[in-house]
Amino acid sequence: MVPKRVLVSAGEASGDLYAALVVDELRAAFPDARFFGCTGPRLRAAGVETVVDAASLAVVGLLEVVAHLPRIYGEFRKLMRAAEAERPDLAILTDSPDFHLRAARRLHAAGIPVVYLVAPQAWAWRQGRVRSMRRTLRRLLCIFPFEREFFERAGVPTTYIGHPLAGLVRPTLSREEFFRKHALSIDRPLLAVLPGSRRGEAARHLPALLGAVTRLVRERAVQAVLPASVTSGVTFFRERLGAAPVQVLEGESWNAMAHADLALAASGTVTVEAALLGTPMVTFYKVTPPSWLAGKLLVRVPFYTMVNLIAGRKVVPELMQGEFSADSLYSEAVRLLYDPAARAAMRAGLAEVRHLLGAEAGQPPAPRRAAAIIHDILEGQVAHV
Repeated sequence: MVPKRVLVSAGEASGDLYAALVVDELRAAFPDARFFGCTGPRLRAAGVETVVDAASLAVVGLLEVVAHLPRIYGEFRKLMRAAEAERPDLAILTDSPDFHLRAARRLHAAGIPVVYLVAPQAWAWRQGRVRSMRRTLRRLLCIFPFEREFFERAGVPTTYIGHPLAGLVRPTLSREEFFRKHALSIDRPLLAVLPGSRRGEAARHLPALLGAVTRLVRERAVQAVLPASVTSGVTFFRERLGAAPVQVLEGESWNAMAHADLALAASGTVTVEAALLGTPMVTFYKVTPPSWLAGKLLVRVPFYTMVNLIAGRKVVPELMQGEFSADSLYSEAVRLLYDPAARAAMRAGLAEVRHLLGAEAGQPPAPRRAAAIIHDILEGQVAHV
């Protein structure tokens, strides 16, 4: 039997992780398969050959991306040339819809089945994307429960698999071990400062974050840690913190969140991680003013933070754009640190979110569900829709 060839592409750090987990599952069924495509560090560690480095696609903002379009298009053409040369049996495209929906059209036209992991947010904006998805995707794998009804109603073949992080996110150290390792005081409240995984967004968020944290340390005797992501790096933050009372950690975001009394979290995947860990949080986000104005015209959602979208109600505070300041962060942090009723209500809401994400004992993990669907397509057991 000829070994299977699978193109795998992910443009974001979270997508890189999710796709790598699926590849790990697929290797059990297809040990001789060859995987290649657009990779980050997780996919490379899973043995996926790099055609394009995912770091070259990581740009945030509606307008900020414009300057990078020539380079991104060059990477797109490189990936498509590899697909044409290798003729994969299937393609797994993960998130990054501006890049991957274009790729899906090209691959579908070449007769390559496309499985799309992590749905584009067409329920929020650019709903016209669903027409292309309906024509080009063999299967859309949703990781948020409210997405299934929207895409099924639009005629896109869809399966809700649960969130890939459910059951995976957990600390590697106990609270006592974590506090001892980083010389933290067990008797003082701990803040996990999470400014964003990309350098651009982190740089926009740091001034307000440091203003709030410095005041909390001075007036409320809290302590703070900032777990640096792989994409931003420890040096990036240490160069910008100066004398700010924040300890920068290399990685350890799950340990930091699990053992923190409160997380100050940029809206994104990290808020889902905090919810799965049951950590109370204040969420925020800021982009350039032109991007914000453009987004306000285009995006139609009741909430901006995924935790609130999953719950269908406001479980965690959202400090977006003009509402995001050192003073507003400080006020929300004090409320959640010292109001037992507010903390209890938030923890109850986060428990609902964990349930909705499939974080229940005995359920197959999302990557295994995804791999089972992909296996059936590769084996010809799922007809083209």
